[in-house]
Amino acid sequence: MLTLRIRHRTTYLYHSPVQLGPHRLMLRPRESRELRLVSHAVTVSPDAAVTWAHDVFGNAVATASFVGMTDRLMVDSEAELVLGADPWPVFDIAVAAAAYPFAYTDADWRDLGALVVPQYLDPERALLAWAEGFVRSRPTDTLALLKDLSAGVAARVGYESRESEGTQAPLETLARGLGSCRDLAVLFVEAARCLRFGARLCSGYLYRPERLASEMESTHAWAEVYVPGAGWITFDPTNRSVGGRNLIPVAVAREIWQVTPVSGAFTGAGNAYRGLWVEVAVTPV
Repeated sequence: MLTLRIRHRTTYLYHSPVQLGPHRLMLRPRESRELRLVSHAVTVSPDAAVTWAHDVFGNAVATASFVGMTDRLMVDSEAELVLGADPWPVFDIAVAAAAYPFAYTDADWRDLGALVVPQYLDPERALLAWAEGFVRSRPTDTLALLKDLSAGVAARVGYESRESEGTQAPLETLARGLGSCRDLAVLFVEAARCLRFGARLCSGYLYRPERLASEMESTHAWAEVYVPGAGWITFDPTNRSVGGRNLIPVAVAREIWQVTPVSGAFTGAGNAYRGLWVEVAVTPV
């Protein structure tokens, strides 16, 4: 069991006062059998009316509503949690799904819905062909196939830290051979969907005990694939890992834009926006 403290501060600055619209905050870690949330607090400046709800994926979402003008916005999230994921997980995959290809039950097909459908255009079926390259035989071991696919993403795409907004399309990531953690996660999920797996994207934090004090931390993105019997299996292609040992999930969704930690708009002069700064710290207690 590992007790961690997470601090996530997002700061927007403006050259002149602006009117902030409602902002959507996805900052509360998702509680589960492997994660127990001890405490969590969100502080917003300027003062805002903050309301909470759960979205269709069960993520905790806060909405901050503002009155008046301001030249800055700061959202500060602090959480303390206990992480108890197994470092060497064993996945109890159902016999019917142990070998690929397999068929989800009718109920699973209906419930997974759009999570099985690729979300990006692939007119030449290039992504499908790339994903099919990891299917060594038919039948083949399901878990081994997914591990190979995750490792294949990491082998094909070099990691680059990118602070700019937006995510590359999977074919762009393959063509560039470079991408951020969210680009690698999207590529893996889309490739898994091409193979008719139900897959979703995850956003949260990565605990790196070996991190140097001088290294900056940031939010992290990875993926989960639904396999009958085992349920949602975590794959982090950026770090070539399987299972959620050092991962702290905040949100899961069909597309990456749905798990943005802080999103919103403002009304003001065309050149009012000055910049965005994000500070993340994940430390053991």
